[in-house]
Amino acid sequence: MIVRPGLFFIRAAMNLVVGFAPFILFALLSRLSADLALWVAFAAAFVVTIRDFVESPSLRLLDVGSLVLFALLALLRGFVDPTLSLAAVRFMAEAGLFLLLAIPLVLKRPFSVDYARLDPKEQGWPPDLFLRVNMLVSLAWVLGFVAMAVADGLVTFDPRLPLWASVAVSVIALGAAITFTLRYPAVAARRLAG
Repeated sequence: MIVRPGLFFIRAAMNLVVGFAPFILFALLSRLSADLALWVAFAAAFVVTIRDFVESPSLRLLDVGSLVLFALLALLRGFVDPTLSLAAVRFMAEAGLFLLLAIPLVLKRPFSVDYARLDPKEQGWPPDLFLRVNMLVSLAWVLGFVAMAVADGLVTFDPRLPLWASVAVSVIALGAAITFTLRYPAVAARRLAG
């Protein structure tokens, strides 16, 4: 029996977007203060990780990865090298998240599966379709982070380039990844039902 999974992915997609809340907060606050952005992102990652662990006694790659990444970056910028530029910090955060998400994708174990399986209706999806949808959702985030990392890397290593350009790339890449995450699974669900 095939279950109509339209609302299933909406809930799972929102949980996935919440998983990126630490980075989104970091991206928004980094223009005010890199230190503030890093510590708020670390605190948000801690809250998201604890919330998810309480709901289901397992840890998700994105949650734990964000917690460790922002803890290390906050400590690095705060205590080891306070002179790190904003572009360098942004580059390290984006490159770290890119690697965190790309490696499982290459291994055909997309990180988004952990979020998509939160809803019991997942069992109604054909396994091939479920994996393909999660591969594409994960790929959207990987491509977003590679675009952001390249933009911030260019600004870091060529200070003549304006920081606003990398911020613009970040806004566009995040917006595209969030939009794809929220819309594509519903499109796949309509095709399955149709």
